[in-house]
Amino acid sequence: MQLFNQNFLNMKVLKFGGTSVGSADRMRQVAKLINNNQPKIVVLSAVSGTTNQLVEMSSMLYKSDVARFNQLLLIMEDQYTDFIEKLITNQELRSEAFSVLTLHMNHIDAFSKDMFTKFEERAILAQGELLSTAIFALYCKQEGINANLFPALDFMRINNEGEPDDYYIKVNLERMLKEFEGTDILITQGFICRNAYGEIDNLKRGGSDYTASLIGAAIDAEEIQIWTDIDGMHNNDPRVVQNTQPIRQLSFDEAAELAYFGAKILHPSSVRPAKEKNIVVRLKSTLDPTAEGTIISTASNRNFIKAVAAKDGITAIKIKSGRMLLAYGFLRSVFEVFELYKTSIDMITTSEVAISLTIDDTSNLDEIIKDLEKFGIVEVDRDQSIVCVVGDFLAERAGFANEIMHALKEIPLRMVSYGGSRNNVSVLVNSDHKKKALNALNDYLLHQTGEGME
Repeated sequence: MQLFNQNFLNMKVLKFGGTSVGSADRMRQVAKLINNNQPKIVVLSAVSGTTNQLVEMSSMLYKSDVARFNQLLLIMEDQYTDFIEKLITNQELRSEAFSVLTLHMNHIDAFSKDMFTKFEERAILAQGELLSTAIFALYCKQEGINANLFPALDFMRINNEGEPDDYYIKVNLERMLKEFEGTDILITQGFICRNAYGEIDNLKRGGSDYTASLIGAAIDAEEIQIWTDIDGMHNNDPRVVQNTQPIRQLSFDEAAELAYFGAKILHPSSVRPAKEKNIVVRLKSTLDPTAEGTIISTASNRNFIKAVAAKDGITAIKIKSGRMLLAYGFLRSVFEVFELYKTSIDMITTSEVAISLTIDDTSNLDEIIKDLEKFGIVEVDRDQSIVCVVGDFLAERAGFANEIMHALKEIPLRMVSYGGSRNNVSVLVNSDHKKKALNALNDYLLHQTGEGME
């Protein structure tokens, strides 16, 4: 893409998550990090906790519980009033910030006056990012930082399938960059977008990472940086395993596997746009900006175990049928059921008389089971977790599967997926056994080098 403004050549895209802007002090720190005379687009999430509050407000409106909705709205208004008072000291800008807050609170309140649907809910959920970016832009103005708001709703769009409209994003980014000549820093919203009908929509939870990656790919950014409160992607889940270590380098494929299977620091979809344009992604910590973090690129260490991750909320489905034996098209018929209900499959194993697979979206589970029962006996196991071991070309290494099985010898395994990916070996366990599995794999596979095992 040809950028019209030379000021934006070789620019970086920096995304800051909710905890990174979760208080006045954190927002001040972000302003310091971006103020270095380098052109950049800054993508902000909603202030930590805001989206959950907006989800709860929406839930109250679905239930027609206006009293509770009003109570929650007042709580949010008080929180943001305190936030603004602590952050913005210039009286004129503070007054402007309070006007912005009142505008958004009134906008949210208006949804309690009429019928509430999913379309109104999406508009409510967008208010978190719109508020955080508006307040941050005013703070930057107070500090003399050459920054402007760069509305995501003017360039970020999804199509009828809920996928990013890459051409629309690229063309409108080009147009808008031309309009912002002379601005060093452009501040935009993560997560939110418009759909094919022009309505406010979103890229789903964690979508701010996706926003940053889509922008980076559209403008051929020099680098995409994802800033959180963690010093890079760790080699295991630090919430359940002690003394985990940040991984210094990952390939795009390894990062995608880890993000999908439970590494919360990165949104799974955000790797694809960067990989397609070969743009380096750097994971950094606002709490320790000097830490090296994690670099995601095409480079990788072959035959090297990088990390272990786990994904909860998994449901296992087994279809047993004598008709499956030598039956041409049986698998296709089963997969068509999941395609009908737009439900993706995580793992799958087959035998001559049964198929076992896993899903993480159970919104249409009853309908899926009913359709699958046409083919045979259906068994469902809920409360499962996928535990995966990630590295490069793992399936080609002799003895690797044996090492995993040895580490998990005391843990019942519901399913094993091996050889389907060159970067991932996964097992399915009851969620009660997840912590034990992660620690066992950590002790046996990762402790020898602190990051991974050759």
